[in-house]
Amino acid sequence: MLSRFLASRNDLTRGDDPFFQLQRELSRAVDDVFRGAAGPRMPFGGGFAPSLDVKETEAGLELTAELPGVAESDIDLSLEGETLTLRGEKKEEKKTEERGLHMQERSFGSFRRSLRLPFAPEPGSVSASFDKGVLHVTLPRPAKAEAAENKIQINGPKG
Repeated sequence: MLSRFLASRNDLTRGDDPFFQLQRELSRAVDDVFRGAAGPRMPFGGGFAPSLDVKETEAGLELTAELPGVAESDIDLSLEGETLTLRGEKKEEKKTEERGLHMQERSFGSFRRSLRLPFAPEPGSVSASFDKGVLHVTLPRPAKAEAAENKIQINGPKG
């Protein structure tokens, strides 16, 4: 065992080095924490985080969320001041039957995404539509109050 640790550098890069294996496992664990145990590309392992696109327009903001496999009835969209929250639950079931092979997989998971907006839209002016697994939300910018001009007099040097 000691000879393994005293081996030349070339031997340690082979992949059977215990420190290399430990580093690889730690890297994998850290990646899993920041990526999540499962993501949109791995739906059968755990959580689901919908992809969001936010675009600023002259009228306000437009948000698009990709929610494949999520029913409209399983989506909750709420607005509190400057925070927009999208919650929901994904329930997916796959069945395969071909040439004597019968397979069924189920995936369930809830998600929640909250976004802090650069302004607080009027709740009655926000609109949302859902079509073919894509949620579109329009958040109009509130009418700006006329800016009061506070002119400050600049005086010359005191003397």
